[in-house]
Amino acid sequence: MGHYVIKMPDIGEGIAEVELVKWYVKPGDTVAEEQILADVMTDKANVEIPSNVAGKVVSITGKPGDVVAVGAEIIRLEVEGKGNVAETVAEVKAAPAPKPEAKSAAKDLGPRAVAAPAAPAVTKPVPAATKPTPALHSVPPTPRASANAGNGAGSDSDDRPLAAPAVRRRAKELGIDLAHVRGSGPEGRVTQEDLDAQAKGGRSLRFNVPAGRAMGTARAEEEQIPVIGLRRKIAEKMQESKRRIPHFAYVEEVDVTALEELRAQLNRKYRSERGHLTILPFLMRAMVRTLPEFPEINARYDDDAGNLTQYGAVHIGIAAQTPGGLMVPVVRNAEARDLWSCAAEVARLAEAARTGKATREELTGSTITVTSLGPLGGIVTTPVINWPEVAIVGVNKVVERPVVRDGQVVIRSIMNLSSSFDHRIVDGLRAATFVQGLRACLEAPATLFID
Repeated sequence: MGHYVIKMPDIGEGIAEVELVKWYVKPGDTVAEEQILADVMTDKANVEIPSNVAGKVVSITGKPGDVVAVGAEIIRLEVEGKGNVAETVAEVKAAPAPKPEAKSAAKDLGPRAVAAPAAPAVTKPVPAATKPTPALHSVPPTPRASANAGNGAGSDSDDRPLAAPAVRRRAKELGIDLAHVRGSGPEGRVTQEDLDAQAKGGRSLRFNVPAGRAMGTARAEEEQIPVIGLRRKIAEKMQESKRRIPHFAYVEEVDVTALEELRAQLNRKYRSERGHLTILPFLMRAMVRTLPEFPEINARYDDDAGNLTQYGAVHIGIAAQTPGGLMVPVVRNAEARDLWSCAAEVARLAEAARTGKATREELTGSTITVTSLGPLGGIVTTPVINWPEVAIVGVNKVVERPVVRDGQVVIRSIMNLSSSFDHRIVDGLRAATFVQGLRACLEAPATLFID
């Protein structure tokens, strides 16, 4: 028997450290080759770390929320044969016991913990007597996209339902007990479609309301929830945006009556063969036509270097709500797409983000962002710019309002555009003129198709 050390693999893209989000195993568990050991978070994307050998877990390093350096030891397995470190199990058992004051560290981190100085959260001293001979070699496991989650090893129960992390997060949001959901995936794995069917059927929903509670009874419950993973990344990004960028907002009312009539007509005629159109593809088309006159708005500002990069291509970030939080997948080269291509790409990216399948490339590189709350869009919003971009366009809901046209009160479909701009780069007049350009295109939708 020997020990096999698995280190945090190089995920690429110059990433030096990742955040540990979740363990699927614990000391004492037996793992199979290719079994998922842990979830980690890069800038925005979840990545699953599989095991490339079979064995028994001796120790794990770190807890959810810790930052782990690439190349640091994360787990140690007992395996058949020599493993990939010089020590043997017998040598480990013969090693002197740790001093009392170091017991907690030895228990938490196992025989050996390796981490970069930049990650103090997972770098704890271990008595020299418990340190093994340095590793002869260590073959890092290949990280995998979070779409294929682990089988739940390391849970409190061996019969934990099979489901991807994104499915588990969404089930928690919906209040659905996965133990009561019949999975249709391989080996009974619960899928997003299974959750949809369960939610529609209304079965096994848990609303966490204690039975017998009298209305008006005072409550004293408190719960501390660590802000880790995607939620931490969102918090950091929002804080950085507000800290760096002097925002100013501009709101304009847009009459989308003609646009809604055109959209309804196109959907009646082409929906079955080309797909459904929302207002968003029309707005994207309007942005593509308007932005060439405002190159400083389709741009990214490196305020550390003092450089503004203006782009000819229009890569539109689409703010999308997911079970884990807000993500911004990117529709690349919107200028080369028609309405239906934009709509299909938005739908594809939104589903990839929602199910945890979006890649790092699909979540980076936007030059301007659109955000919308759909039917919940309210009257006015003040969206936060997706730093290092310099502008974001917010879509509010469409409502029917009485307005005056040619001296007569008529009912029109009205929608507000609530946009924010980086005042260091975009002057107020330029921002207002840009939004007025969007308005002109949307109020006369035929102009969207005139070259």
